[in-house]
Amino acid sequence: MNQSISIIIPNYNGKDILERNIPSVYNALETSGITDFEIIIADDASTDKSVEFVKTNYPGIILIENKINKGFGGNTNTGIFKACKDLVFLLNNDVVLTDEYFKTLLPYFDQPDTFGVMGRIIGLDSGKIQDGAKYPTYYFAKIAANTNYISNTQSSLYSLYLSGANALIDRKKLLELGGFDDLFNPFYLEDVDLGLRAWRLGYKCYYEHNAICRHPCSSTIKKEFHKKVKFISKRNKIYLHFIHLNKIELALFLILLTIRTLLRTILLDFNYLKAYGLFIDSLNKCKQSRAEFRALQKQKNVFLSLRDVINFISESISKREINRF
Repeated sequence: MNQSISIIIPNYNGKDILERNIPSVYNALETSGITDFEIIIADDASTDKSVEFVKTNYPGIILIENKINKGFGGNTNTGIFKACKDLVFLLNNDVVLTDEYFKTLLPYFDQPDTFGVMGRIIGLDSGKIQDGAKYPTYYFAKIAANTNYISNTQSSLYSLYLSGANALIDRKKLLELGGFDDLFNPFYLEDVDLGLRAWRLGYKCYYEHNAICRHPCSSTIKKEFHKKVKFISKRNKIYLHFIHLNKIELALFLILLTIRTLLRTILLDFNYLKAYGLFIDSLNKCKQSRAEFRALQKQKNVFLSLRDVINFISESISKREINRF
């Protein structure tokens, strides 16, 4: 089945990166035989020459000029809501696509329950794998989302979520979920939350090893203050647990969180305290996100839990040789 694609590239002060990497997008589309596409750059109130560069050099690209910095999820959502093709491809501005990148990804959408698929991410100047399929690491009242895995015997694997750096997604399903949850702005774990919501609604996320792109290590995040990244990351981990744990596990999680915060504060680790304070301030928004997703599950009559998802993915690889990293 022929599929059209909306390429969405979020950008913030990335003029030089766009200049280097946009050609690889056009090349990947052409070598994949895709003729029905649009490219959307969502600019997050850049202060460099990004907007001028795109207007001058790529007048055919749809440019969204956000006047206020929205963060990764909020900025990307402006592109998602503007898109009009069958599939949406979320692409970091610092990712370089290889020839025929989309050829092995498109067949996944012949399956009606496919939410999306991501490819293998390797280093910009090396073959070292940065991202593979996302391994379902989960303990009682604790979600861990930073383990990747690949298989020595198959290229297609289930993935707990899709990296926001290179995710090809069914647009209708993405809109059904409302895109990224703005709660997670400005960055971190919004892609994990999206993947978990997709799975819990009965859709599937995949990883395809034969689709390859290249990516430097955290080019944009390096521009942010280290302390800011640290406490926002911790805050967003709390959000993720609040939305997706069942009631019993959530109660235990919140008790342990409070105890850890007190202990960390005694040890003068104020990042924990700041993250906890931000969570308390956002508690009503957290409750709203949790309630809205439960309402969507009720509307679809699909009530998969996080544990159901973890068990499904784990069972699919239980008898296979895999490498985790």
